[in-house]
Amino acid sequence: MATNRKAFHLYHIEDKLEVGMVLAGTEVKSLRAGKANMSDAYAMIEEGELWLYNLHISPYEAGNRANPDPVRKRKLLAHKREIQKLFARAAQKGYTLVPLRIYFSDGRAKLELGVGVGKKLFDRREAIKERDLRREEERERRGRRA
Repeated sequence: MATNRKAFHLYHIEDKLEVGMVLAGTEVKSLRAGKANMSDAYAMIEEGELWLYNLHISPYEAGNRANPDPVRKRKLLAHKREIQKLFARAAQKGYTLVPLRIYFSDGRAKLELGVGVGKKLFDRREAIKERDLRREEERERRGRRA
């Protein structure tokens, strides 16, 4: 339904975890319509619970005036052991919890949460260079076949 493309550009993702989300009914309908923006979203652990911040889910067009706030904080559902493991990783210097994508599994909204460390500017430039080289090689291969 939604992916955070920026996350792979800004972070080295070391670990991934699937978590559930607590949503209102109209938010689920908006997600199914693809009306989510995760570019500035991040997760934090507060008092032993996982929370997601700055995920923008546009209000459902056919909803009523009781539509929830588009950028409210949302609770994430995970087992206690998983939260403790994430807390231990995120407490290390430079690590952060980054939402990677939202999808539906068996009719329930799921969030793929990644533990990542921020890339430095030269790392990002190197990644862009490698991506461009791969594109050029692919173009050359396609050109030879034709």
